[in-house]
Amino acid sequence: DYEAVIGLEIHAEMLTDSKMFCGCRVVDSVEASPNTAVCPVCLGMPGMLPVINKRAVEFALRVGLALNCEIQPHNIFARKSYFYPDLPKAYQISQYELPLARNGWLDIVSDSGQTRRIRIRRVHMEEDTGKLTHLEAGGSLVDYNRSGVPLLEIVSEPDIRSGEEARAYSSKIRQILRYLEVNSGDMEKGVLRVEPNISIRPVGSSGFGIRTELKNLNSFRSLADGTDYEIARQAEILDAGGEVVQETRGWHDTRRVTFSQRIKEEADDYRYFAEPDLPPLEIDEAWIVSVKAALPELPDAKIARFEQAYGLSAYDAQVIAEDREVAAWYDAAVDAGGEPKRTANWVINELFRLMNE
Repeated sequence: DYEAVIGLEIHAEMLTDSKMFCGCRVVDSVEASPNTAVCPVCLGMPGMLPVINKRAVEFALRVGLALNCEIQPHNIFARKSYFYPDLPKAYQISQYELPLARNGWLDIVSDSGQTRRIRIRRVHMEEDTGKLTHLEAGGSLVDYNRSGVPLLEIVSEPDIRSGEEARAYSSKIRQILRYLEVNSGDMEKGVLRVEPNISIRPVGSSGFGIRTELKNLNSFRSLADGTDYEIARQAEILDAGGEVVQETRGWHDTRRVTFSQRIKEEADDYRYFAEPDLPPLEIDEAWIVSVKAALPELPDAKIARFEQAYGLSAYDAQVIAEDREVAAWYDAAVDAGGEPKRTANWVINELFRLMNE
């Protein structure tokens, strides 16, 4: 009796050498010693002034263009105020009313096998927070190495209808980010984080129900399973005559259930206002043109070319195009004289087996 209404927020750390607003190097937040890549700027010391990382802006332009967005030549940074131990300034520098890119789209294959277009509301830049480790004995440890790392947020419209569609959309975003060499796609290390906002409504209704946001999703399987669990949980509440509470919920990967974390803030709660320490960011049209011209062949275009030029099946083309380096190696093998279909079979059946071993 219900239809799911799902929007996704995807946070991707950008593969720059230095942080978003300071010269600190970006380090592996899992392997590096805690609090060794920090300075007065990313630690939020009084009187410190941020400076925008140009490389991060270029990476954001790549993503906005690849996702068919309108690039806004005039955009600004904003302060997003909230208090949490991993946010040393007590606010995060982000973008809100005037993001870098907006009104994009991405096509996915739906549960029924049909191509569906998911609209993308915005792509904006911000800085990451620190990393908290909660101790079983009580208390928490904070590592600020990740604080200030350039972060890209990709926000979809609520066009997704199931956990499987959420998985298909987010995995395709991950593939594009890796093709663009903007993000490594390593969800286990937290450099790519996907957070669905989930609500349900009666079938045929055009309104919106009360939504919940899911956190702690470290794989696409967790995303699909957690989303479907939350849809069923909300349906059970409504069927019993109850009301869904707007909140942030976590996903327990072992028990395969969601659990309440905190009441969800609205935009007003963050008290957004223009960042006074940064000027408006003006994007020159010539820069946009040069970034667009340098974009690589993206996955959909590559798959179509493999099917048309090499006669590959849709499945074989998708498997080979999944990874940009594998696809480039396959192209080189064919250019060197390999028969396209036989080479594809060898890559999929033999080379991948050897790589796994």
